[in-house]
Amino acid sequence: MASVNKVIIVGNLGRDPEIRYMPSGDAIANIAVATSYKSKDRNTGEQKELTEWHRISFFGRLAEIVGQYLKKGSSVYVEGRLQTRKYTDKDGVEKYATDIIAENMQMLGGRAGMGGDAGMDDGNSYGGGGGGYEAPPQRQAPAPRPQMAAPAPAPRPAPRPAPNFSDMDDDIPF
Repeated sequence: MASVNKVIIVGNLGRDPEIRYMPSGDAIANIAVATSYKSKDRNTGEQKELTEWHRISFFGRLAEIVGQYLKKGSSVYVEGRLQTRKYTDKDGVEKYATDIIAENMQMLGGRAGMGGDAGMDDGNSYGGGGGGYEAPPQRQAPAPRPQMAAPAPAPRPAPRPAPNFSDMDDDIPF
């Protein structure tokens, strides 16, 4: 049986990214992203907004981009996978934490990553499957389109007359 471990998060950073470097020199970035939704309280009928916090980790070039361009309040779209890890707290109690390991990231909003249109097609997409990362896009002015005359519409064929079913033979095999 096939399985899928995929997460998509669209939200805002609750704090500036934390950047660290491994002994190999590879970057690791951690962010906390808030998502919220509205629900109606069953007892009072009052609308409530509920916020959920997500820990997201980035590695390599993607982590460097996160550290360079994102800040508290930035809107971000992240695709990744869930990973649960086991750790021991300061009191010696074993605990589990589930994090999102980012594979793709897209900055939303304006150039500063805040405010503006939250459309997801602003050209600030980074990441890729299998560890390969795309270079940041180069923005260029679009080339002017040449003016072309619209082609003449093709002539329509003359309508065919409706079939005359009374001319059909009765030797249909069914």
